[in-house]
Amino acid sequence: MRVHQEPQLLLDIERLAGSHSFCKDCLQTWWADKVVRQCPVCKRRSSKSDPPFNLALRNLCEVLLQELSLEESASAGPEAQCHLHSEKLKLFCLDHQQPVCVVCRDSRAHTNHRFRPIDEAAQDIREQLRTSLKPLQDKLQRLRQVKVNWDLTAEEIKAQARQTEKTIKDEFTKLQNFLQKEEEARMTALRKEEEQKRGVMKQRIEALSREIAALSETIRTTEEELKTADVSFLQGYNAAVERVKQRQLLEDPKLASGVLIDVSKNLGNLTFKVWIKMKDMVSYTPVILDPNTAQLNLLLSDDLRSVRCVERESQLPKNPERFDSYTTVLGSESFNSGTHSWTVEVQNDANWAVGVIEESVQRHGDIPTGYWEIWFQNGKLQAYSPPYMDRTLSVKNPIQRIRVQLDWDKGKLSFFDLDTNTNIYTFSQRFTRTLVPFINTTTRLPLRVLPMTVNVRLEM
Repeated sequence: MRVHQEPQLLLDIERLAGSHSFCKDCLQTWWADKVVRQCPVCKRRSSKSDPPFNLALRNLCEVLLQELSLEESASAGPEAQCHLHSEKLKLFCLDHQQPVCVVCRDSRAHTNHRFRPIDEAAQDIREQLRTSLKPLQDKLQRLRQVKVNWDLTAEEIKAQARQTEKTIKDEFTKLQNFLQKEEEARMTALRKEEEQKRGVMKQRIEALSREIAALSETIRTTEEELKTADVSFLQGYNAAVERVKQRQLLEDPKLASGVLIDVSKNLGNLTFKVWIKMKDMVSYTPVILDPNTAQLNLLLSDDLRSVRCVERESQLPKNPERFDSYTTVLGSESFNSGTHSWTVEVQNDANWAVGVIEESVQRHGDIPTGYWEIWFQNGKLQAYSPPYMDRTLSVKNPIQRIRVQLDWDKGKLSFFDLDTNTNIYTFSQRFTRTLVPFINTTTRLPLRVLPMTVNVRLEM
């Protein structure tokens, strides 16, 4: 039997006497070279040259054909057939960049055009699309990484705010405790002075009251004697005169000086005196470290004056100000004029560097130039400023405190051993950009910016 490629031929189905059904075209071909018309399956003779249709099987085939047609249409898509010629879209026009049928290929609209089979064109274009999609996929990955960093930044903002709030409250609590104790001390002194002076006045008032009572008694007695008979009066005259004379000799009591509260002592320049005492607990540090610039492994103290290198468990956001390759932190203030100085307490069994750096340097990757420093590593002290300066320095004693002194206008950057008051090294450089103090360290031992001594000077 033949196998039909066109499914519509399967609709011509005939049934023989043996209840076997065949395609009409196949059956006629089978009988063409036969003398007797027999069933191809059971060999029973057929009395009819035109057997009846098997309607049930035919209807079933029609249903099957409809389902196959729907599946083919779904797999081929809405453009499976050419809308101009109702032919299958088997070619792809490279010039028009669209699927076409074989009739379209030979039409005037596609003269001298280039064509590819649909499957080849689809494969090539899919590859092109995949290639063009790769940058978008890479961008998506970058954006996701940016979002992760931004989420981390939002969390860091929250953490910074809470930590800063806590530190502010702690500092003000210290000041409030100091002021409260100072208030209590001054109130105690005032009450003590009041009690002492009121006690003195009480004693004097009591003595004066006794004096008044005695004088009143003398006057009353004398007045009674003045009313007695002459003889009696004259007999007691001398005693009365002596009594009056003694009272007259007594001086009138006077209010002594200093009996009142010394208000001027208690209130005079009160806030200034409190501030003078407060300066012992208040310090000024010329360089405050900026935590937003600190490399991820650097940990700053709460007062932002010292730094050390640690292995962090938590991550920090990769903000533009932060160094990523150098374990460096910057000061919070920058200089583009004037004279400035600060002192750093260092460790001689650590690796560190102190100096100044241009504010505009790239914070990510290598920094080829733009900074001047004293660098201590493996027991060796160097003056370093790439790419031109790298000099080993000789010092007699281990350095513990380095005074950095910057004269921006004169182009001088000097480093002094504060304990021996000797110059370690001076860079002579014409500065043209804004400079920022920096500290670099790779050790757990802290490097600390020391506070300055606060002096009070009164001027008229």
